[in-house]
Amino acid sequence: MIELSLDNSVRSLLKRGIAQLREADTPSFTLAAELLLLHVLGRNRTWIYAHPEEIIADADAQRYFELIARRAAGEPTQHLTGKQEFWGLEFEVTPDVLIPRPETEHVIEIALDRLALRELLANRPQKSTGEGLQIADIGTGSGCIAIALAKELPAANFIATDISAAALAVAKRNAQRHTVADRIHFFECNLLDAHSPLATRLSPLSFDLIASNPPYIGRREAPSLPREVRDHEPPAALFGGEEGYELYADLTAQSAQHLKSGGILVLELGHNSLPAVQPLLDAANWTKVAVTNDLAGIPRVLAAERI
Repeated sequence: MIELSLDNSVRSLLKRGIAQLREADTPSFTLAAELLLLHVLGRNRTWIYAHPEEIIADADAQRYFELIARRAAGEPTQHLTGKQEFWGLEFEVTPDVLIPRPETEHVIEIALDRLALRELLANRPQKSTGEGLQIADIGTGSGCIAIALAKELPAANFIATDISAAALAVAKRNAQRHTVADRIHFFECNLLDAHSPLATRLSPLSFDLIASNPPYIGRREAPSLPREVRDHEPPAALFGGEEGYELYADLTAQSAQHLKSGGILVLELGHNSLPAVQPLLDAANWTKVAVTNDLAGIPRVLAAERI
């Protein structure tokens, strides 16, 4: 049992939570303490700062400090609250899926921009609803890429794959939560594996867009990862091989087989994977290859068009 203070006010709980996480050298300790308190109380940030003297029940205070202790020990805040925001949408996350990161939103931005530009250059009406588009999300995890695109393109249809059945279960729940489950078909397979049940749904030249945030961390980098990542996120979603970029060769080759002429490939990159991945798109199959940096100036998204 965690010993509680006589002062169980919102201000006191938050102050003590921040102090404990700071002492444990927890990244973003103030934000983590706030999010855990919001989670326990079922309130928003405006409420807790408008009611600093509100007295919190002992049971809630006890639960809060139990979560603080777990965060101080390295568990990600998102696993403790069970959620993460991405593209303005709230996603369920569990230890079975990669926690959606803000930099992955660049994949959504580039995909939408590329689709709009393709129509503009072809002098076709803009398909703002995505009508007639077939889109694939490879390595879907929580489903964040497919679901965000499905919300932006309400008439498009999607296939989302993942090697993990547990991850697909989370993705399906997220698709239901955001009312797009009827337009996303989920398949358990490795990338676009021709020997999986997905094969019956595929033919050459199937997709207008393939997007992917594949595993891209090298296993040799594991010791240097933050413990929140190394010890708590699924290895299959993190590691793309010893160097980290090994999956891209199969991913680009399969994409070349299944994209329509003029179809778009959008890939998230690891912080050092561009030199190994960009040459894969130098082949005769690809044109309009471009790299987009994230806000930290790191090459984050590689996009190309199928000839």
